[in-house]
Amino acid sequence: MAESKYKIIIGLEIHVHLATKTKMFCGCELVYGGEPNTRVCPVCIGMPGVLPTMNKKAVEFATLAGLALNCEIPSFTKWDRKSYYYPDLPKNYQISQYDLPLCGSGFIEIPLEEGQTKNIRMIRAHLEEDAGKNTHTFGDFSAIDLNRAGSPLLEMVTEPDMNSGKEVRALAVELQRIVRFLGISEGDMQKGHMRFEPNVNLHIPKDGKIYKTPISEVKNLNSFKALERSVTYEARRQYAEFVEFGKTMEMGNKATFGWDDDNQCTVLQREKEEAHDYRYFPDPDLVPVEMSDEWLGEIKSRLCELPLQMQMRFVQDYKLSDYDAGVLTADRQTAEYFDATVKSGVDPKRVCNILTQTGLKLANEAGCKVAELGVSSDGLAELAKMVDASEISASASVTIFEEMTKSKGAPKATAEKLNLIQKSDAGEIESLIDQVIADNPKAVAEATSGSKKAKKSAGFLMGQVMQRSKGQANPKVVSEILNKKLSL
Repeated sequence: MAESKYKIIIGLEIHVHLATKTKMFCGCELVYGGEPNTRVCPVCIGMPGVLPTMNKKAVEFATLAGLALNCEIPSFTKWDRKSYYYPDLPKNYQISQYDLPLCGSGFIEIPLEEGQTKNIRMIRAHLEEDAGKNTHTFGDFSAIDLNRAGSPLLEMVTEPDMNSGKEVRALAVELQRIVRFLGISEGDMQKGHMRFEPNVNLHIPKDGKIYKTPISEVKNLNSFKALERSVTYEARRQYAEFVEFGKTMEMGNKATFGWDDDNQCTVLQREKEEAHDYRYFPDPDLVPVEMSDEWLGEIKSRLCELPLQMQMRFVQDYKLSDYDAGVLTADRQTAEYFDATVKSGVDPKRVCNILTQTGLKLANEAGCKVAELGVSSDGLAELAKMVDASEISASASVTIFEEMTKSKGAPKATAEKLNLIQKSDAGEIESLIDQVIADNPKAVAEATSGSKKAKKSAGFLMGQVMQRSKGQANPKVVSEILNKKLSL
């Protein structure tokens, strides 16, 4: 089945847990992984007569996200009650926002293949409280953990501007980078910090008309792989349903699906409710949020250079590959550490190689960011300059960097301690070369013969010189003198 037979139309809802210290409307500590139902209070479990209190930090975090997404920030917004019954919702309603969200329309720029980008329009971003968590692993019954209930949740909704699973994945990855750069969420999907709900349908051209399939919403996806695969599968399922039954938007309501990761398919859950089914009305216990120019200006001052812009700058200004620039901008600390090092006047590619080939590996093993390994940007810059000046070899820089993370010593002192300073004394190196030439007449003859084995034999002689110098001879100087001796 060729995808050219239809156009996939995808909008995305994204839920992000904000990294505040307490919950959205009460003082319960916001910590993940605690014993079930130990971080609760009368407010978040919905006891009669209790009153919520707004978390100011959550409002500021949500506004900061809205600014990064180029959203309109209104001066007035309010809280609404979204009524529905579900076991993990103690109050039988959720405090959310309906007609006056905290952040209005905006857009996000996402990377495509070959360095291109695409703008995806944002409809809104609003704050709400999260529900609890149902668990179904104890037997033929469900258990409910309310530790998560009341956590500040930022819901972002895009226009249906995406047309493939790859584009949806790119947007999700970019949003994760943004919230992490801003410091408003850890964005850890394994902990449920980010959840994705794509809305998918098809536009199918046939007989001079465009037929639109019913919209499917796939709920609570918590990995980029599941997000991309569910969208691709759902598009194929809808097309097959259209071919067999001719089902279109006019014939069926919007439906909610789950994702079966084991069988790699979507599973029908229920037909989707409309807004009026939730009986929205203003929450009488909470005052509206009025955003002054001064408050908005203070929040705006916390904005930083966003990851995609920084990635594109690294490609343009530092001539890095798009892949390397993407790796370095995966988190803000690493990106700024690299940037500060390069601004010391060293070769960006050299620094990139040290970080991506050695630093990130060590950081992963240590369970920290590469900037937290204990090597300052000045120390890293000095190490890179030593490689470029041929004081040490590129391979030696790996050993030196690793030792610097342990000893916290300076690059030159560390290199001297490890006996890794390269020798460039032409006289000393020439003496070594003369010895190797005298000891290997057969290899010398082959190297100067012009035969197929000539290059291999020259390499053998080069290796012998390096071995006798215990790896300390400057390879460039060795190569120059050896080629001159062999008349190559």
